[in-house]
Amino acid sequence: MSSLIAYDPVKHAELLVDYCLYAQSGERLQLAGSTLALPLMQELHRAVLRRGARPVLNLEYPGQLDEFADLAADDVLDSVHDGDLANITHMDGTLRVKAPENPVEGDPKRRARLVASGARLAAVRSGKKWSLTLYPTEFAAQQANMSLPEFEDFVMRAMFLDRPDPVAAWGEIREMQAGLIERLERADQVRIRNAGTDLTLSVRGRTWANSDGKRNMPSGEVFTGPLEDSAEGYVTFSVPTIYGGQWVRGARLEFRAGRVVDARADEGEDVLLAALDTDEGARRLGELGIGSNFGIQSPTGNILFDEKMGGTVHLALGRSYPETGGTNESGIHWDLITDLRPGAGGGTISLDGEVWQRDGQFV
Repeated sequence: MSSLIAYDPVKHAELLVDYCLYAQSGERLQLAGSTLALPLMQELHRAVLRRGARPVLNLEYPGQLDEFADLAADDVLDSVHDGDLANITHMDGTLRVKAPENPVEGDPKRRARLVASGARLAAVRSGKKWSLTLYPTEFAAQQANMSLPEFEDFVMRAMFLDRPDPVAAWGEIREMQAGLIERLERADQVRIRNAGTDLTLSVRGRTWANSDGKRNMPSGEVFTGPLEDSAEGYVTFSVPTIYGGQWVRGARLEFRAGRVVDARADEGEDVLLAALDTDEGARRLGELGIGSNFGIQSPTGNILFDEKMGGTVHLALGRSYPETGGTNESGIHWDLITDLRPGAGGGTISLDGEVWQRDGQFV
């Protein structure tokens, strides 16, 4: 058995700044993350400076967003200050570093309001180059049922930082996914089926994106925005997730004419319902994504990794990505995942009646 690879914030920062942000001299780049990720934040700051760009470092302490949701006055909770909007407007790019920490119990409706109020900021960010990554924390390791050294090894390998040339490795992923997109672009109807799912969507005329690590590091998926009124049927999400700091397990949604008409969950149902009530767009799908990273084999409790697992499908409630042709607008974009691999009971993805993936393998 090979030895575990220790997490290296220098290698991580170099990949993010050169490949994901492709930092250019004179640019103003926002680097946002928790003090839990301080080793990586320091290396990002240094790497941006070495490339002649101007880093803007935004640090938050653990639990800061939870306190904001719990303590902010209503007018503060439900709005974005013009100064914050102007700050993002004058960035050339943004990078957010997730550093998972222990969930804090709170009012899911206030958490949903906080997410909704950030929609204007999110819209401005999405119009620029942006990226999202994860720093391996003790809590993230516990979520994944690993020791911290094991999780650090997992993170390094998922980003191909165990290889001499990570950028070349991401180029191989891009080429493989281009082959998947070649077939998907000819499809009209997509049907997803497993023991708890029978859902049909239309992707006619929509653009499929090749997620090759630039926006999510790590990545490995192809995605699009389904036609907003096309979802029909029901879907059960077998992979647990944390949303608004709380676990949601066994979520099940029923769609008619593209809209969620019934929702339930084995755990965190109040969180699910609060998210759906964020706004009208939260009850429609903004994304259909197909995971293609077979190097990620088991759920970690973190969407950034779990939605990329080869053999899984994820559907995002809320905001579409404009580059896919999707038009759904919402204050949320929440990815929920169902597993089609044999260990989860198996399942199929069909394109216009033809089985394209069976039990997690492309056919």
